[in-house]
Amino acid sequence: MLGATAALGLSGYAMAQYPERPITMIVPFPPGGVADTVARPLADALSKDLGQTVIIENKAGAGGAIGIGSAANAKPDGYTILLSLSSISIMPEADRILERKPAYQLNQFKPIARITADPTVLVVQADAPWKTVQEFIEAAKKNPEDITYGSSGIYGTMHVPMEMLSHAADVKLTHIPFTGAGPAVASLLGGHVEALATGPASALQQIKAGKLRALAHWGDKPLSSMPDVPSLSSSGYDARFIQWSGVFVPANVPPEVVDTLNSSLSRIAANPNFAQTMLGIGSPLDYQDAAEFDAYWKEDAKAIAQAVNKMGKIE
Repeated sequence: MLGATAALGLSGYAMAQYPERPITMIVPFPPGGVADTVARPLADALSKDLGQTVIIENKAGAGGAIGIGSAANAKPDGYTILLSLSSISIMPEADRILERKPAYQLNQFKPIARITADPTVLVVQADAPWKTVQEFIEAAKKNPEDITYGSSGIYGTMHVPMEMLSHAADVKLTHIPFTGAGPAVASLLGGHVEALATGPASALQQIKAGKLRALAHWGDKPLSSMPDVPSLSSSGYDARFIQWSGVFVPANVPPEVVDTLNSSLSRIAANPNFAQTMLGIGSPLDYQDAAEFDAYWKEDAKAIAQAVNKMGKIE
């Protein structure tokens, strides 16, 4: 039985011994994509650090909105956390443009930590006729809408960067949405689409295996996993997009739970073995704590909203 002093120390759903039972980590995309690739080693590291199992639940659909919305409305006790990509910032703005009720609002979440921050990479099949992004763009100009590209869904983190490139290069491509990066990459490998923009972690092994070719990336500096791949900006196209991954909880989760998760993730980020694991999967650790990530997220969300509004209504 808790004494009066101890009872007063509890806030909302939080328990002094948090976590006392397994934690569910919602990943709003299918297995095989960047979010899932990052989530699995992170969940394993969290399980070891917190002393409780962290179970991954892939809840895909609507460009990530279904899983993110589910996390937004979860019981705010710290036993449901979200591993999301930057698509979390896209969907409410896309819903506004499409004049439909948002699945969630950004203020329903509290950011805990940023884990990675990778520019998306333009990839094609290894036997595709284009060896450079310039050749790819020239082909698109000669044959408008003939080149198809896959994505994780309309307005998702694989769709927005390709639209940004289309605007920057003044070309028209044909978009074919899937339920996540994994199915989109599988479709590219199967020859059902001809290109896509994805996080390095989703494509690195296939590039190493000689099945895919990277033409360019949406960043400002060389990629550690693909140092020879040029940026779009250095190739003459003004298009930049960072596909970051971060951990969130519902906004009303008690401060002590937030502190526990923040401290745990900070210890994990400081572990060289975890950093090496992330480097090995092609998505290097780019950690920010709660305060840093909160400031970064606000600025990034503004830039993403501008990009989505420039795209306009797409159905």
